[in-house]
Parts: sequence; structure tokens; C-alpha cells
Amino acid sequence: MLILSRKIDEKIKIGDDITLTIIEIRGDQVKIGVEAPKNVKVFRQEVFNAIQTENKAASEIPNVSGIDAITKMLSK
Repeated sequence: MLILSRKIDEKIKIGDDITLTIIEIRGDQVKIGVEAPKNVKVFRQEVFNAIQTENKAASEIPNVSGIDAITKMLSK
């Protein structure tokens, strides 16, 4: 992990396309502006984790009795 110290209005460049700007520092909170191409998705970590959890849950096929019933009906 790279750790950098920045002051308000100072920037961090990530590659050619992404710029982070320190907008405000108030107590233990820091506001950061993110400039990135529209095709780059930017999420807070907790939101990203929630999306991953939902995607995993949606991809699992539940054992639904209705599906079994339809399969039996179609196989007759």
C-alpha cells in the first residue's frame, strides 16, 4: 500500500485517466473528489462489498419446489 500525505486542493494521479483531489478535511473525515472516465466504476468499499454479496446471492440457484413441479409436468 502506498501512503501519501496531501493537503486540501492537492491531487493524486492514478495512471493517465484518474485524478483524486482532496476537497475538504474536517475532523476525522476527508472528502475526496474522483475524476475518472465514465467506463471506470468508482464505489465506496462498503458499497462494492454489498454489490458483490448481492451478485453472488443472485447467481446461486435456490432449490425451489416450483421448479421441480414444472420439470415433472414438462417431462410427462
